[in-house]
Amino acid sequence: MKRVYLDEEERNIIESVERGEWTSVKNLEQEIKKHQQYAKNTLRKDKRVNIRISSRDLEALQSRAVEDGIPYQTLMASVLHRFVAGRFKEA
Repeated sequence: MKRVYLDEEERNIIESVERGEWTSVKNLEQEIKKHQQYAKNTLRKDKRVNIRISSRDLEALQSRAVEDGIPYQTLMASVLHRFVAGRFKEA
């Protein structure tokens, strides 16, 4: 059996579901379509930006992206998106 490692947040969510604290939304299909459209609009990349950063910062971004299993440009776009959306949190 494959062992799955969960962080604290994931364990809390599973425990909450098991306690029956979650309920299904009304109009599930409509909600799914709505959120798919949100994701499509959010993830659409229609502009190109060139920036200059230090080689040290770029190498650190690339290393972090490898750790997360994503391309470094996707990581950079994600960080910028979370920042402008007001959801960027420093560790």
